[in-house]
Amino acid sequence: MKVKPDMASETGKKEQVEQMFDSISGRYDFLNRFLSLGIDKWWRKTTVRMISTYHPELILDVATGTADLALAAYKYTKAKEIIGIDLSEGMLSKGREKIDKKGLSHRIHLKKGDSESLPFADNMFDAVTVGFGVRNFEHLEQGLSEIYRVIKTGGVLAVLEFSKPTIFPIKQLYQLYFTVILPTWGRLISGNSKAYTYLPESVKAFPDGVLFLDILRDLGFKEGQQKKLTFGICSLYTAIK
Repeated sequence: MKVKPDMASETGKKEQVEQMFDSISGRYDFLNRFLSLGIDKWWRKTTVRMISTYHPELILDVATGTADLALAAYKYTKAKEIIGIDLSEGMLSKGREKIDKKGLSHRIHLKKGDSESLPFADNMFDAVTVGFGVRNFEHLEQGLSEIYRVIKTGGVLAVLEFSKPTIFPIKQLYQLYFTVILPTWGRLISGNSKAYTYLPESVKAFPDGVLFLDILRDLGFKEGQQKKLTFGICSLYTAIK
C-alpha cells in the first residue's frame, strides 16, 4: 500500500504532500534542527562534499524544500549555478528568503515543479541531489527515471534519506523516537497532526538499502553505493549515470 499523509482521503499522494509541506513550512527549519538535534546539518555537509569531488558546475536539487541542501551545495562546491525544485510553494518561499538574505539569488534559483516531470532538457546537470525527498515521490521509479534523464553521462546522483538502523540498542531507541517522540513534538510545534505521523510511516515503507540500490541499477545507474550515517539512522546513496 502506498503511504500518504492522509490514508483516509482519496486525494493523491502528490497533492497531499504539497498541502502538508505548505502547512508546516513556517516551522519546518526549526523542527528540523530541534528534532534532529542539528545532526541534519552534518548529513547535508557530507552529501555535498561527496558531490564536490565530481566538480559539478550545474546542480539540480530535487525536493529542495527550504533550500538547505542547495545552500550547502553552494558552500562546499564551486558550482556556477544551483537550481532547486519542489512541489510546495510555501517551502520555496522560505527558501528564497534564506537565499536572498545571503545574497545568493544570482547563484541559486528555486522553481515550483514536479519531480516526476522535470522541466529540464536531457543530459543537463552535472549532479543531482535529493535530501529526504524520494520517500515523498508518488511514483518512485518515475521520479528517479526523470532524474536519470536530466543528468549528464558521467554525472552523479546523491540521495540523502532516512533508513532503518539494525544495531542494538540504536534500532530500539530509533523506533521509540520515530513512533512516539517525533510525532508528539512535531504535532505540538507544527500544529499539523498528520505530517509527523506520516514521516515514520513513509520511512517504514521506503525500500532502503539494497532494495533502493537495485532500483537505481534497474533504471540504468551505475556504481550504486550506500553509506550509512549516524549508526544507520540515515543513508547517503550515490550512483553514476
